[in-house]
Amino acid sequence: MKQNRSLFRRFLKVHFLFIFFPLILLSTIFPAVEFSGINEENLNTLNLFYVILLLFGFIIVAFVVISWLFFLRLRKRLTRLQEVMSFSANNNSFLKPIAVQTDRMDEIDQLGSSFNWMIEQLEDSRKREYEEELIRHRLIANLSHDLRTPLTILRGQISRLNKEAMSFEGQDSLAEMNHTITRVGDLMDDLFSYTLLTSGKHPFHPTSTDIVRLVRASVAEWYPAFEEKEIQLDIDLPTVKTFYWKADPKWMTRVLDNLFQNILRHAAEGKYTNIVVDVEKELIIVADRGPGMDNSSYEGGSGIGLSASNYMLKKMKLKADFTSNESGTRVAIGRA
Repeated sequence: MKQNRSLFRRFLKVHFLFIFFPLILLSTIFPAVEFSGINEENLNTLNLFYVILLLFGFIIVAFVVISWLFFLRLRKRLTRLQEVMSFSANNNSFLKPIAVQTDRMDEIDQLGSSFNWMIEQLEDSRKREYEEELIRHRLIANLSHDLRTPLTILRGQISRLNKEAMSFEGQDSLAEMNHTITRVGDLMDDLFSYTLLTSGKHPFHPTSTDIVRLVRASVAEWYPAFEEKEIQLDIDLPTVKTFYWKADPKWMTRVLDNLFQNILRHAAEGKYTNIVVDVEKELIIVADRGPGMDNSSYEGGSGIGLSASNYMLKKMKLKADFTSNESGTRVAIGRA
């Protein structure tokens, strides 16, 4: 609104010149008029002069007042339009239409009408996007549910075949098939959970959470799985100090579950996992010595579980710094 204010001030300066310049001019001319004597004719001339002067001043003042009210109203309408746009942008809310006069539209009303038309187009676009997202979420949910039945049947058939006599190669094939079916089931669970998260249907209850205690409980729960894979655990958890994050304990546990599960799936051959809680820097560090992963697999790429973890961390105003190479993978979780 700086340009509007400068124009407004310029308008006042110009009209004040229109007022004072004629008054100064008349004041300089009037003393030069000499009257030989005050008679009736001179008195009438003097009165006429004052009347003209008064009328002239009244016309100028009226013009200035009317013009000032006009520009004040114009500035008020422009300010209202700017406030609507600024409020919506600052509060991340959707734009609201402004009132316009449809019977007699001036340039400002035309601008407001174009602005309202733009809002209608944006609202239609948002509705279409919302409907498409609902269809996509419904499709994923139905797909996750429908695939469970054939997976269950396949798992039952494999269990029946395990009871039959067969070669070691056949048993290895059945074990690999069973592992693949389990893997597909886990992927469908991750996909369904991710759909719930992004649609806002997954409960989110942030609270002050003891991070050291939460990590210790998660490690204790996953310890038998690491031990079964013969993975050496190098754990560094403080016994006295701790720190707190405003986070959902269930979501944080799910994030750690995804990280530990990813190690068992992709980095078990490294036979090593390092889990550290740094109280001073308020970090959770999980590292392994696996073959490494592509950064896109963690940063919203192919890993559905890791994408869900990224989403949950962002929702809790946390972040995960991901580094990976041929020597292993390191994930550091901290404040965003």
